[in-house]
Amino acid sequence: MEDKAVELQFITHFTDTYSYYDSARMALEGGCRWIQLRMKDTPVDKVEREAIRLQRLCKDYEATFIIDDHVEFVKKIHADGVHLGKKDMPVTEARKILGKEFIIGGTANTFDDVKMHYEAGADYIGCGPFRFTTTKKNLSPILGLEGYRSIIQQMRKADIHLPIVAIGGITLEDIPSIMETGVTGIALSGTILRAENPVAETKRIMNL
Repeated sequence: MEDKAVELQFITHFTDTYSYYDSARMALEGGCRWIQLRMKDTPVDKVEREAIRLQRLCKDYEATFIIDDHVEFVKKIHADGVHLGKKDMPVTEARKILGKEFIIGGTANTFDDVKMHYEAGADYIGCGPFRFTTTKKNLSPILGLEGYRSIIQQMRKADIHLPIVAIGGITLEDIPSIMETGVTGIALSGTILRAENPVAETKRIMNL
C-alpha cells in the first residue's frame, strides 16, 4: 500500500439515505482509493450483483477493490482481494485458493491475532474496534489508543511488519492521535456516511 498522510479504507454500508454503491461512489469522489464491499447476512447473488457494479466503479477510479468474506467469488471476478473476519475462512485456506496475486486482509483484536495472520500470510490487518460502533454486530473488546500502542509495540519486538488499519467507531477528530500510535491507516464507514456532505468529509480526511 502506498504511503499517504492518511491511508484510508472505506467499508461500504447500507443506510436509509445511501445504497452500498452510493456510499462507495462518494468515498471515491472524495479521494479514497480503497473500497471494501461488506454485505454481511446478504444472499450471495445480491452480493455478486453489487460486487460487479462496484468493481467497474473502482476500476474507473483506479482504486483497490476488496470483498468481505467471499473468497471463491473474489477469485471468480478477479477482485483485488478479500477481507476475512474472525468467523470467516482462515487466511491459510484463502491463500491456498487465491495464490499470491490477491490481497488478503484479516481482522484482529489482539497481538496474538496479528501474529497468527502474519504467519498465515496475510497482507494487512484490520485492527479494532477502536471504540463502540453500531455498524458491526458481536464486537470484540474495545482497543482505544493504548490497545493500538501495545499491539504495535509487540509487533516491533517480534519483528512483524504488516500494515495495520485501525477500525471501529473512528471519527475525524480521532485520526491524528490514532495515527500517532504507529498504525498504517484508518478504515471508516459511518463517519463518512453520517456527514452532511460525505464527499467533502472524505476530502477533509484525505487532506489531514
